[in-house]
Amino acid sequence: MTPAINIVKKAQVFYKLHEYQHNPSSSSYGEEAAELLNQDSAQVFKTLLVAVEGDQKKLAVAVVPVSGQLNIKAMATALKVKKVVMAEVAAAERITGYIAGGISPLGQKRVLPTVIDESANSYESIFMSAGRRGLEIEMSAGDLAILTSARFANISR
Repeated sequence: MTPAINIVKKAQVFYKLHEYQHNPSSSSYGEEAAELLNQDSAQVFKTLLVAVEGDQKKLAVAVVPVSGQLNIKAMATALKVKKVVMAEVAAAERITGYIAGGISPLGQKRVLPTVIDESANSYESIFMSAGRRGLEIEMSAGDLAILTSARFANISR
């Protein structure tokens, strides 16, 4: 079990796990998950990390649909800071405890400020990494927000 799965089990929220064979040569982990799970890429979400004010030790989490891109300015606004930049992969892996392509918004080593794109509320459930490549967790956006102390905002384009 991954830390993400342990968190949802402990919280006793409804979830489903979906496993697929990850292709190491895939260029987009999220698009690969959507395609192999036969899901709309707007309902499959990726976990991105940003560095607040450019500080690679002060990170925040953005959860956005794989069909879109993170709007950096909107993310900064949602966090009530002047600017954010994409976190370096090494910093994201170190702070979350997950490897790139398998970073889940759940069960990270440190609790980080988290913002979920408001489009997640359009679905009964959303898909996101369960903590490793080739494993997705499906659950409600509301439960994800509760478990991560996240807020919703329009952060994708």
